[in-house]
Amino acid sequence: MPGAVIPTLPPLFDLLGTAVFALTGALLAARLQQTFVTMSFFALITGVGGGSVRDLLIGAPVFWVRDPWVAPVCLGVALLTWFTPRRLWEGQLLEWADAAGLAAYAVLGTAKALAYGLPPVPAVLMGIITGCVGGIIRDVIAGRPSILMRPELYVTAAALAAGLCALGQMLGLPREVSLPVAALAGFALRGWAIRSGLALPAYRRDSA
Repeated sequence: MPGAVIPTLPPLFDLLGTAVFALTGALLAARLQQTFVTMSFFALITGVGGGSVRDLLIGAPVFWVRDPWVAPVCLGVALLTWFTPRRLWEGQLLEWADAAGLAAYAVLGTAKALAYGLPPVPAVLMGIITGCVGGIIRDVIAGRPSILMRPELYVTAAALAAGLCALGQMLGLPREVSLPVAALAGFALRGWAIRSGLALPAYRRDSA
């Protein structure tokens, strides 16, 4: 979009975030004892799926198609996972890294959608899509319950980050302030859920 100022992460941090998401996809393939081809596909679709859907919906060039590093990073993560014991990647360290990526990409996805002229509510949804859809696609293909079907606070954390990002821009707050604050809020909520098992209540219809 001509003239639009689109916030981005520094290239190294952007690739690190993509690598973390790709790693979660590769690890799922490892748990399912799949082939390297499946592992590579899961790594790629998890790393770029959310941003790709967002870009297609808002009419932007798909971000990773013209970037010479994103796809090789995802495939490199798959290769690294293939040759290392799975236990080295499991545990809460990966959960916390994923939480940081979730919050950051929810904010950046929202900000990019706003820069392309979307109203606040659709822009927030684009932020949630950016952070979550790659994992949802991965889980659906793997035949396991997606994050949408689990009570843990994951999508909710992305929604908080995206909503605060949109609110900050509606109020005219400086991006240098509103974007980091929104990302930190989403990260804090996800971190709280990781530490305490915080989850949304499930619907229960009274039998009487």
